[in-house]
Amino acid sequence: MKRPWNIVDMPVYSLATYQEGRVNMNICTYVTPISMKPKLYAVAVYNDTYTLENIQKNEVAVLQILSQENINLIRPLGKKSGLKYDKHAYLEKKELLITWHKRYVLKNACAWIQLRKMGAINVEGDHQLFYFKAEKYKTLSESNILMFQELIDQKIIL
Repeated sequence: MKRPWNIVDMPVYSLATYQEGRVNMNICTYVTPISMKPKLYAVAVYNDTYTLENIQKNEVAVLQILSQENINLIRPLGKKSGLKYDKHAYLEKKELLITWHKRYVLKNACAWIQLRKMGAINVEGDHQLFYFKAEKYKTLSESNILMFQELIDQKIIL
């Protein structure tokens, strides 16, 4: 029997954050749109991460909806800390980065959404909750979306 929070299948996201012209990316499982007009998103960011440091210092991030082609990135982006592992160098070496609106993004994602930080809610737990306004977006593919259930099926998430 699945845990209640794993019952609903959802897209797998990566949040790209930026510092000194370099990108760090993580895997986000707690992401949801929270308003239609304006389009707002809530994103939970894991504590004690480079992503958290970057988003606390900067106003803009890019939320990426991952494609099935990105499944091999789950471990390096989600299971390794940007505090100890240079994800920009890894992605550059694999030739997976391109620029969109002067920011590095994954070239084979299904969509990119440029977000502007509006605020944060300091919650008790292992994540911090940020809310963002969507400023720009580009849909690259409406099919081939990497879904959470596939991570479970592949035993990437238990």
